[in-house]
Amino acid sequence: MKSKSQPLKVEALLDEGTLNPTPEKVRDPKFRETEFFDPRDIVQVRYEMLRRVSIENASVSAATGEYGVSRPAYYQTKASFDRAGVAGLVPQKRGPRGPHKLRGEALAFVQQQLVAGAPLRARELAKLVQQKFDLDIHPRTIERAVAGKKTPR
Repeated sequence: MKSKSQPLKVEALLDEGTLNPTPEKVRDPKFRETEFFDPRDIVQVRYEMLRRVSIENASVSAATGEYGVSRPAYYQTKASFDRAGVAGLVPQKRGPRGPHKLRGEALAFVQQQLVAGAPLRARELAKLVQQKFDLDIHPRTIERAVAGKKTPR
């Protein structure tokens, strides 16, 4: 029997980035028998998979089959857990971390163009960066880079 809080839990898992995209692949019976074990919670699924191998001495092949993941995914999960504990089981955001186009000389150039107290002219700055560095930068990238550096506008 599922509780009324299930839609709220799914929403919370989605917001935190921990919603398992394939809960139907989890075949461990305990995830089907009780409310405590939730196949939609990827952190819980990953932890139980690792526990199954290390504590219950299940084979990696058996565990990956039961939890619906590949063997490489198991080893990546184990390495993340060994490196960071339970926090390592939380999926990492994909994509670049920070401004990857606007760095070095181009970022310094943008910061030199800023005037304290004046509004940020991201579109104009993007055009200047294009002319000077032949680098196509979106104005929002400039806004993020400037906000991240906490440079006065």
